[in-house]
Parts: sequence; structure tokens; C-alpha cells
Amino acid sequence: MVRDMIPWNLTAIEQALRSSWAADTCSPDDITRAGWQPDNPAWGHCDITALIVNDIFGGDLVVGEVHLDGEQHGFHWWNRLPSGVELDLTREQFRQGQSITAARVVQRPPGPLRRWDEYLLLRERVVEHLGHLPEPAA
Repeated sequence: MVRDMIPWNLTAIEQALRSSWAADTCSPDDITRAGWQPDNPAWGHCDITALIVNDIFGGDLVVGEVHLDGEQHGFHWWNRLPSGVELDLTREQFRQGQSITAARVVQRPPGPLRRWDEYLLLRERVVEHLGHLPEPAA
């Protein structure tokens, strides 16, 4: 018997993530590049957001190169769900005409991530909204 099971929908998951993004979970590289502002909360959150979506749904992690004015400005992460649908909950962060190229599926990084503390903090905040999340994929 499953107790305390709360059915989620994509809207609830997206709202939990959006309300959990903050300067202290933003990528340090993106903080340096443009700072974090509440009016663009997705900025600098693509990698750890994609990992949390992967925790929930599984599927593939997709990474592409971010380009602006002919120069690469880092990488962008999103998800390909097991159904094949691509889900990018942070795409809106790109407001200056950036393009995403060279998309490829990557393996989930093993063990503690480069941004482990930010991932755990974001995950903890999402859990406060949604309740228990599945454990990260091994």
C-alpha cells in the first residue's frame, strides 16, 4: 500500500521549481556573466533543473552549446523524457537572442556533481512543495 502519495502534474512540478530558483542556486558562471534577477528566475538553473526533472521522470539529459553574437557562452541542459518528448523548463532564460546548437545526449554525471550543493538545495526546496521525490538515478 502506498501512503501519502500525492499525484503530481507537470504544472505542479514546474511551479515547485520556479518558486525554488534563487541566487543561491544559480550557476556561479552565470552569476558572473549577468547576475541573477527575480524577473528571470530560470537564469543559471538549467543543469540542476534538468537533473531534478531526470530524478522524477528518468529519460535522457540533453546538453547544447549556447551562442550569442557568434561566440559560445556556456552550455544549456534540458530533458528528453522516456516518451521522446523534449522538456526544457528553463529555455525562457535566454532573452538576448542566444541560440542553442550542437545538442547531444549525455550520461548523468556519477556521484556528487560539480554543483552538488546547489542541486541539493534546489531539490530540498522542491521537496518542500511536492513532498518526497524519487532518489537520483544511479
